[in-house]
Amino acid sequence: MKPVTVGVLGLGTVGGGTVNVLKRNAGEIARRAGREIVVTRASARDLNRTRICATDGITLTSDPFEIVNDPDIDVVVELIGGYDLAKQLVLTAIANGKHVVTANKALIALHGNEIFAEASKKGVMVLFEAAVAGGIPIIKAIREGLAGNRIKWLAGIINGTGNFILTEMRDKGRDFTDVLAEAQALGYAEADPTFDVEGIDAGHKLTILASIAFGIPLQFEKVFTEGITKITRLDVEYAEALGYRIKNLGIARKTEDGIELRVHPTLIPKRRLIANVDGVMNAVLVCGDAVGPTLYYGAGAGAEPTASAVVADLVDVVRAMTSDPENRVPHLAFQADAIADIPVLPAEQIKTAYYLRLTAEDKPGVLADVTRILAAHNISIEALIQKEPPQGETSVPIIMLTQLTLEKEMNAAIAAIEALATVSGKVARIRLETLG
Repeated sequence: MKPVTVGVLGLGTVGGGTVNVLKRNAGEIARRAGREIVVTRASARDLNRTRICATDGITLTSDPFEIVNDPDIDVVVELIGGYDLAKQLVLTAIANGKHVVTANKALIALHGNEIFAEASKKGVMVLFEAAVAGGIPIIKAIREGLAGNRIKWLAGIINGTGNFILTEMRDKGRDFTDVLAEAQALGYAEADPTFDVEGIDAGHKLTILASIAFGIPLQFEKVFTEGITKITRLDVEYAEALGYRIKNLGIARKTEDGIELRVHPTLIPKRRLIANVDGVMNAVLVCGDAVGPTLYYGAGAGAEPTASAVVADLVDVVRAMTSDPENRVPHLAFQADAIADIPVLPAEQIKTAYYLRLTAEDKPGVLADVTRILAAHNISIEALIQKEPPQGETSVPIIMLTQLTLEKEMNAAIAAIEALATVSGKVARIRLETLG
């Protein structure tokens, strides 16, 4: 059979890695796919820059629309990122009857519903394994490997930058701003790190995982996100003393009332495997009713780890090109007419345990006032640490772990505690998950 021709949009880190993997492993890939897969065209903004891949045999252009409109291209690989241009290119490729592979999590999270609908009309595939957790085949695992399960919940470290920062803060006692500057210098964080440190990047990925796990539409706007910028060295140290690690988790959980979608710093018991995933590595823990908890670990970014996922999607596309569209694996795991409108719960209706840290005057009755407020909002204390004040100081840190409580009740309790004359500053809050 004639080779499948591929056009790559974007020859940056992932694009270059994809070209390298396809060339280096061409024979093995053809054995798996049943046909050769050949990159014949690629687009890049700067055609003269030095690249990590050889481009001999590849026709280069600075206009990506030349590729999506080229009748000789079978599959378009979109690796330029962003929203508007990427969406326009992908929809044009679909309209021209081309299959699409993308690593663009923002594109899928925000516009996936529309893109998949158009792909279904044209009978083409849009695959996106590389959009979540880099080289970890988590989408295929949930969509196919766990197809016999009702997914109960999933929790993932799905942003390597945030995980690197929290790991350095714990291991070396460094401050957030100091580690962030190093992450930027190392290329782990962008010059504007907002997407990474405020949970937006992880929110895009969680949107995709939840849709595949629960058969719901992509709904990024309903994901609760909270960043790691307020985490201090003290919080990391106190968490360790209490037997926990702080990780920035994306959590999706199906309850009787609806679905929780949230990204935030989380205390996890140190004995959990996912609590020991450090540096820039990613991991996703998935709990199915039949299989129980399963953990998927690996590189969440990088040229060839992400390229591994892109090429795996290309192999799937080639394998499926001869099958009827209705017999292919659905884009979001469930058949299009079986996507359910299960409500996504607002943050105030979510129930978790909490770590609280506050600074109060070292005098009798202060702790009693705080516990009285918590009790009035049906919040029980699980553990408490009260340190002696430093020499010459009149204020003391108080650290508490609570039992499960509604976010709405916790919000009200924190507001009341912060209003006490004996409490200074804001109450630090981190949610806690046992993941058991």
